[in-house]
Amino acid sequence: MDDFSAFMQGEGQAIILVIGVLILVSLLRSMVRAVKEYERLVIFFIGRFSTVRGPGLTFVIPFVEQAFKIDMRERFLDIPQQTAITKDNASIGIDFLVYYRIMNPELATTKVENAVSATANIATTTLRAVIGDIVLDDVLSKREQINDILRVKLDETTERWGMKITTVEIREIDPPKAILESMNRQMSAERDRRAEVTRAEGEREAAIARAQGQKQSEILSSEGKKESQILEAEGDRQAQLLRAQGYAASLAAIHEQAKDIDTKTMALQYMEMLEKVGSSSSTKFVLPMELTSIMQNLLKKLPIHNIKL
Repeated sequence: MDDFSAFMQGEGQAIILVIGVLILVSLLRSMVRAVKEYERLVIFFIGRFSTVRGPGLTFVIPFVEQAFKIDMRERFLDIPQQTAITKDNASIGIDFLVYYRIMNPELATTKVENAVSATANIATTTLRAVIGDIVLDDVLSKREQINDILRVKLDETTERWGMKITTVEIREIDPPKAILESMNRQMSAERDRRAEVTRAEGEREAAIARAQGQKQSEILSSEGKKESQILEAEGDRQAQLLRAQGYAASLAAIHEQAKDIDTKTMALQYMEMLEKVGSSSSTKFVLPMELTSIMQNLLKKLPIHNIKL
């Protein structure tokens, strides 16, 4: 019995020792924390906020200090499709992504129970409020502007929780089937309209090009006619000038020759003329006045017996 009692006593001491070691290891694990670069520890001392620790190796006093780990990396919330009603009473489905970062670990721990869940809920209500102020056509065509409006409004709300909304991206917009069919018909009509406009513009440009070509042709033809008339007039002028010069030269030659002619020569010319007139069948004769004076002078100078009547 004594041996058994001693054995049991030894076993009990070993168990107590093991339990003590386990408790010590557990205490050490709870005391010593390795905080990563993107993490922070929010420390509460007997229920009151104390400090924010990390990154690196840090110590937490058991039983009196309580630590909450906060991830400081940028993360995102996948908001499932939400039904929203536009300003013109069209019901559409929208799903989107919200990217955020925790900038103040103290506020994210002390000001809201669950910052991520609260942000997801406020995102859905903000979406409905924003879409309710926009007509359907703008919702479909101004996605980037809606993203910016959502980001600003969410950031204003979550700022008090120590969070920063970095980006909001609408992933898909699902309009009702009837509206989608109407949009397809509208797009088809718009394509037809653009085709008609393009064809009309092409015809207009072709008509303008033809008119310009005809205009240029008429201008060139008119210029050609004008140049032809100018050249013809210039030719006539040159011809007239040459004729006038020839006539003037002829008159000059006649004058040059006539200045040496005396009255005898003129009388002989008149006599030849009278002979031709006399041989004609006409009964009336017109004689110049100069002929009588020339004949008188000629008779005075010539012997009378030389004249044959």
